Amino acid sequence: MKTTAAKPNLRNQQRVDVSTEITIEKPDGECLTCSVANLSRSGVMISCTEETVKQLIPGRKVPAPGHWIPVKTRFAVPVLPTQPVSVIAEGSIVNMRRVARDEFHLGIQFAEFEGNGFDYLDRYVSKLLADSRKPAEA
Repeated sequence: MKTTAAKPNLRNQQRVDVSTEITIEKPDGECLTCSVANLSRSGVMISCTEETVKQLIPGRKVPAPGHWIPVKTRFAVPVLPTQPVSVIAEGSIVNMRRVARDEFHLGIQFAEFEGNGFDYLDRYVSKLLADSRKPAEA
């Protein structure tokens, strides 16, 4: 049987719905606060207003491959229930879509984590995925 080449998939990591704040730092140092819509080991989907999009994406044009917009993200994940830790990751805005009149979703692909950020994120996403697979108790 002949196989076909796999096409690149930007969504190769399972996503989990998360509701938390995230700080997006632009290359000029300006910081904006948005909401996380979902999270994976390789990126985050944020929810923001049109005004925030204007500040993050020049001309409000969807980023083209190779012309992604560099940003630094900061958000907290609970490693232990009583001990949230900060995850700081550099990445790029790679996607934008309008989901409502004044709500946009921006996809940020992570490139590099500071310290143990990836390990913290990996544990958090793994736990949420495991919890979502448990059958509900009657």
